[in-house]
Amino acid sequence: MKEPDAPACCHGPSACVFAKALLARSAQCSLAQRQPVGEADVLVCSSPVARINCGTLLALLRERSSFALRLPRPPAPLVHARALQLQQGGLAALQRCLEAGAAQADVHALVALAHERHGSLLELPWQALVEAVVAWPPRRRRADPSS
Repeated sequence: MKEPDAPACCHGPSACVFAKALLARSAQCSLAQRQPVGEADVLVCSSPVARINCGTLLALLRERSSFALRLPRPPAPLVHARALQLQQGGLAALQRCLEAGAAQADVHALVALAHERHGSLLELPWQALVEAVVAWPPRRRRADPSS
C-alpha cells in the first residue's frame, strides 16, 4: 500500500516530501536536489534519514489537521490546494512555533531543530500548529487580464 502523501510512482522513493512548498518558493531545503525526469525536473532528497523525518512530520500534520481541514482519510490523495496548505502552512507554523528566524527557513534545519527542542515530533505543540495551518491564507489568484 502507498504511504499517505507519497509522491507519484514516477518520482521514486527519494522524492522530496515538501516538494510543493519548495516549488512554490515558500520554503527551501539544503538537501533538495533537482533531477531531470523526462522533460520535467523533480525534487529529490539527498538524505534518506531526512526524508523519513520530513515524511513523519507531514504525516503528523495531515493526521492532526484532518478534522479541522476536513481532509479525506489516507490513502486518499489530497487536492493540490489542500496539499499546499498543509505543506506551506505547516512549515510556516513550525517556523513560528520554534521561533526560528528567516535565516532558519530551511526545511531540514527546522525538522532538526524540532527534534532538538522537543525530543520528538510527537511532542510538538500540535494545537497551535493546527490552528496556524487552518489559518494559513492561500495565495491570491491573479486578476483576469481580459476583464
